[in-house]
Amino acid sequence: MSENEKGLALHWKILIGMVAGVAVGFALKGVDGSAEFTKNWIYPIGKIFVNLLKLIAVPLIIASLTKGIADLQDISKLSKIGGRTIGIYLLTTVLAVTLGLVVVNVLQPGVGLSQETIDAISASNLKSSSGKIEAGTAQAQVGPLKFLVDMVPENIFAAASDNGNMLQVIVFVLFFGVCLLLIQKEKAKPLHDFFDSLNEVILKMVDVIMLISPYAVFALLCNLTVSTDPEIFGVLFKYALCVVLGLLLMVAVYMTAIKVFTGRSPIGFLKAISPAQLLAFSTSSSAATLPVTMERVEEHIGVEKEVTSFVCPIGATINMDGTSLYQAVAAVFICQVIGFELTLADQLTIVITATMASIGSAAVPGAGMVMLVIVLDTLGIPSDKLAFGIALIFAVDRPLDMCRTVINVTGDATVATLVGKSVGKLREPQIKNWDDHYHKEEA
Repeated sequence: MSENEKGLALHWKILIGMVAGVAVGFALKGVDGSAEFTKNWIYPIGKIFVNLLKLIAVPLIIASLTKGIADLQDISKLSKIGGRTIGIYLLTTVLAVTLGLVVVNVLQPGVGLSQETIDAISASNLKSSSGKIEAGTAQAQVGPLKFLVDMVPENIFAAASDNGNMLQVIVFVLFFGVCLLLIQKEKAKPLHDFFDSLNEVILKMVDVIMLISPYAVFALLCNLTVSTDPEIFGVLFKYALCVVLGLLLMVAVYMTAIKVFTGRSPIGFLKAISPAQLLAFSTSSSAATLPVTMERVEEHIGVEKEVTSFVCPIGATINMDGTSLYQAVAAVFICQVIGFELTLADQLTIVITATMASIGSAAVPGAGMVMLVIVLDTLGIPSDKLAFGIALIFAVDRPLDMCRTVINVTGDATVATLVGKSVGKLREPQIKNWDDHYHKEEA
């Protein structure tokens, strides 16, 4: 990126694009044919941008993760970084679910909703939610170790052809990288050099793709605004508020960890990763945002590549703090609406199930809804009530999906920074964009 050159910083350009997209979308809502016009002539720009980011996601993981493992030089370093990464990811996920349960139990958004409102919302969204219910029910019925089986691909080329199988790609690359460390350095050097060059090319591709990001987020949000019914959002405002409040509390946890364990400014940290956060909000996909997340963490925060290339790809697959928190709030909200009493054991079940479900949740839009079905099914909610519950919250799933993806990406960047600090791989950023407070602290 060239934020150190003259002109507006990238995150400001993206923010302007977002505001303009929403404003134009609202302006077009009352115009006949505006939804069709936006879908046909504006939205494709955003879709191309998302496709470009998804296009390089798997090659980026293969190149950067292989190079990162090879740069470690020995297995002991890999074990050290890997253990801390998984440990912190699991800790933050459990904390996110717990925060969600606290917020929804205190505010009780599902209590007092009129039956007329419930019937109207569920009827309008029941058909749209049926696919999520079927997918979640099928996944909930598999064996307890099915997620481990699904992690190991039968064919790496087939796995690499689908971004939803990113965890399988990571398992293969980890296996490949470890074996690369175990052979003689002379024989490993050609492959090491190849992946080093490939990684640089893909990072440059990220820079080029990001040139159209302000226009892309304008297109994405303009289309979303035009095609959304604001009345439905007003009905479920209290539920959405609980989710957003929980997500904000999770951001506070991240920033506290950054301040306490790295000594850096939380404001500066947020400023450094803001382009990745804004893209996560626009695309609702951790996988699509991954190339930008890695670039920001490495160049603008200062985490060395051998840590970034390991922690961020794994985080985009198994670290779904925002999704886990949303599942906890949504599950309790649905239970409150249908009058399903939750015991302490049920609440603990939500913590465990949401944590495990987040590990297998694909880093793509809408995956959290599928995982929610698993959580609700585990609680023993009748199938008809489950279908109603999913339909009830389906109306606001898209904007909340955008919000929780921001938290997922922020969590990935936070854990990468913490792991980098713990192993001595956190340096001065190549491109400084920290706030004045940070510079005063460093002085």
